[in-house]
Amino acid sequence: MLRQFKNFHWIVADPELLGGKLAIRGTRFSVSFILSCLAEGMSVEEIEETYGQFPREAIPEVMRAASEILDAPNVAA
Repeated sequence: MLRQFKNFHWIVADPELLGGKLAIRGTRFSVSFILSCLAEGMSVEEIEETYGQFPREAIPEVMRAASEILDAPNVAA
């Protein structure tokens, strides 16, 4: 069952897709995968050339979703 993450348009979660990880709607790209590629210095063009196309307009939401998750209080600490 596809579930929208908060009020994001492009970020979704589905237990049947990538084990429920946050992903970009309509793709098999997880938010963490795109962030890893960007952290390695890949451009959006390089990601698409290497792994396939995805909606570029999802990039700001990928960054915002990661920021919101990292800003959440860590209850384990």
